[in-house]
Amino acid sequence: MQVDKPVRRRVSRPERERQILDAASAVFAERGYQAASMDAVAERVGVTKPVLYDHFGSKEGLLLACIARARTELLEVTTEAAAGATNPEGMLRNGFRAFFDFLDSRGAASTLLYEEAAKPVGSAAEALEGIRNQQTGFIVGLLAAHAPDADARRLEAYAQVIVGASERLALWRGRRGGHDTVTAEQATEFLMDLVWSGLATAAVQPG
Repeated sequence: MQVDKPVRRRVSRPERERQILDAASAVFAERGYQAASMDAVAERVGVTKPVLYDHFGSKEGLLLACIARARTELLEVTTEAAAGATNPEGMLRNGFRAFFDFLDSRGAASTLLYEEAAKPVGSAAEALEGIRNQQTGFIVGLLAAHAPDADARRLEAYAQVIVGASERLALWRGRRGGHDTVTAEQATEFLMDLVWSGLATAAVQPG
């Protein structure tokens, strides 16, 4: 009796790239960029190593693609969250909460963006700085929308401080665990305590 062999489903290129990026983000997060190997990524996806090179060119190209995806997703979730508020305080609070929720729901991306940020390699340094600039511009836009007459340099300075504080808080949260875990809600409140109390007396508040 002849037994039919299972038919392997052909995977589209976009789906394969998604699978590779998921696996690579996890491997980079677990091992760090330097110790991660293309062999490990290929094994996790279930493809040969040449497939990875065909899609992304090199290990650094794969890292940059992982960062680019995280950058796009982060802007999407924070923008959508802020749009759901009706005042500056709510926009910031929603944006902060979306930021920490994003890192919690995408653990590998969190490690990739904030643990590896301390030891960027090659073009990754520029890519990671691009994420900071993206979030800075996003926050400047939120503040400027409610205080169009505020000094642009002042708004950018505030945004730089907020992005830096968010990054450090994310790192601090990630390195805690067990009974000392800090929730996304708590982190949001800590950041709001610091940031909004200052902005509330600054020239970016509508009259």
